[in-house]
Amino acid sequence: MSVYILVVDDEPDVEMLFRQQFRRDLKAERFKMEFAFSAAEALERAAELKEPSLILILSDINMPGMSGLEMLPKVRAERPEVPVIMITAYGDAETRRKAIERGAVGLLSKPLDFSLLRQEIDTRLVESI
Repeated sequence: MSVYILVVDDEPDVEMLFRQQFRRDLKAERFKMEFAFSAAEALERAAELKEPSLILILSDINMPGMSGLEMLPKVRAERPEVPVIMITAYGDAETRRKAIERGAVGLLSKPLDFSLLRQEIDTRLVESI
């Protein structure tokens, strides 16, 4: 079974950064990463990656068009079993509160601590077995 992590960010270099950080995992096929460059594209991808293959969504908050916070209740309504972690450059208490209220399981601040993110992914992989 292939499991997917969906990364949502409007910055094109984020894909390269994630692929570099997780290159060993991707090469070993522990999981696959899909990338969406807008919230609208992420909603489409989340609908296409049928369960149980989608195990985690990582989404930036600030994006043009629909923000990550606006996308969050929509993706949670469509895929309530898939945890969503929001990523932001502004990790203030108000942003954290809004993200949690709208259904996020966590909030990571930029620059990302990839060791923390790896622990979260490992947890999701174990839960998906």
